[in-house]
Amino acid sequence: MWPSRKAHWSSYFSISPSAWAFILLTPLLLISIIAFDLGPHRSLVASFSWKSIGFLSSFEFNSSSNTHKDHENSNLVKVSDAIVFRGPAHSNLLRKEDDLSNAETRGFVNSGLHRRYSRLEKNEAVLAKARLSIREAAKNRSLAPSIVEHDSHYVPRGPIYRNPNAFHRSYIEMENVFKVYVYEEGEAPVFHGGPCRSIYSSEGRFIHEIEKGGRFRTKDPEDAHVYFMPFSVVAMVQYLYEPESFDITPIGTTLADYVQTISHKHPFWNRSLGADHFMLSCHDWGPHSSSYVPLMYNNSIRVLCNANTSEGFNPLKDVTLPEINLKTGEVTGLLGGPPAKERSILAFFAGGLHGHIRHLLLDQWEGRDADVRVYQKLPDNLSYETMLKNSKFCLCPSGYEVASPRVVEAVYAECVPVLISKSYVPPFSDVLNWKKFAVVIDVDDIGKIKEILSGISEAKYLKMQQRVKEVQRHFVVNPTPERFDLFHMILHSVWLRRLNLKLRRSV
Repeated sequence: MWPSRKAHWSSYFSISPSAWAFILLTPLLLISIIAFDLGPHRSLVASFSWKSIGFLSSFEFNSSSNTHKDHENSNLVKVSDAIVFRGPAHSNLLRKEDDLSNAETRGFVNSGLHRRYSRLEKNEAVLAKARLSIREAAKNRSLAPSIVEHDSHYVPRGPIYRNPNAFHRSYIEMENVFKVYVYEEGEAPVFHGGPCRSIYSSEGRFIHEIEKGGRFRTKDPEDAHVYFMPFSVVAMVQYLYEPESFDITPIGTTLADYVQTISHKHPFWNRSLGADHFMLSCHDWGPHSSSYVPLMYNNSIRVLCNANTSEGFNPLKDVTLPEINLKTGEVTGLLGGPPAKERSILAFFAGGLHGHIRHLLLDQWEGRDADVRVYQKLPDNLSYETMLKNSKFCLCPSGYEVASPRVVEAVYAECVPVLISKSYVPPFSDVLNWKKFAVVIDVDDIGKIKEILSGISEAKYLKMQQRVKEVQRHFVVNPTPERFDLFHMILHSVWLRRLNLKLRRSV
């Protein structure tokens, strides 16, 4: 008779139960010690923080201030601890790498063990080095001759920039390392396209250009710093919204389904809870549509024309998208105008009664003053573009929402913009110092428009108008994108928000 299996194995191994327990538990103990030594950054789940790093600021205007006065050194609106692109006078506000550990500065964490670093850690190391490089550039009063010689295309200079050295270094770093992954899920026309000829053209043009590919787009999602969700809210309104229903639920549910799809198919949304993802929308309903996905609303980078801080726009993570009305899809004939001294009209506006700010403007100024030319409907014998180009100041009041295409129209026509809005963050205000080339008038001071604009000296106006011409390059839509133009400035704004974000592997 064969002995039992238990008796058989006992004849070879005479080991007590306590010894078996020791043998089984020892590997688990060793694994725990190693995991503790590696630290929380080695876990499979990533945490993130919008920890600002000292060289990006939000728009510093406050619409309640008397902006016809020169508040050169004011901090009227401030995102706490944001990346600040300030001039040399503010360099003492830049903190000395207090948010970068020595390990981050080197790019790697020394745990005492030799190990393979993840792609995420390597990407974060690259961004850490970029932060340090930009911070060092922000401290310098002048660019090194070698830098100017190397970048013969364009080197930012002058007061239109908060800190031209920091901006230039940031732009170069973006060109060298920034990678965007574009999700391929979704079908046209709601996804992967948008209008290129309309008031929403900036939405369609960006989606079109990023889809074409180029130096910034990567097909390897592991190589990306940000992930673009290429849906068009304008197209959703056209194809999913039932007219006069005032119900955008179908749009919101479509976004929710889309995020559910990419989060199940790819690991990247769940890894960062959407924080390194960005959407782009020029439609007024873009912000509200994003609220149907709370993680998108609260965490993701939202590039929005409707940049209203009173409605949840967060300059620390969100980006203002310029609203541009390209009727033909091109800027031909829109750029330039007569010299400043040949402009005979003090201020000009023409537009419908959209929102209470325009009601106030038209009630107080329409047809009442030859210097402040305000129209609800422009007479047939007058050209809108000609009026812009013959005006010193172009009034840019908000409509139903804070964004207005008149801001870019004024810049194109080399007319000094006059912003009349509440809670609006102007485009690219991280790097552009709008106080130097624009006027901001509080809504309560609409009746004082002529007094305020007439109080600006001729010398100051000439400087502002020249600066409008200098800043124009950043708003131009080129058939093929060129350095520092609108497409690249939008990308740079997203790049800055990604620098504000730190992803870590945590428990």
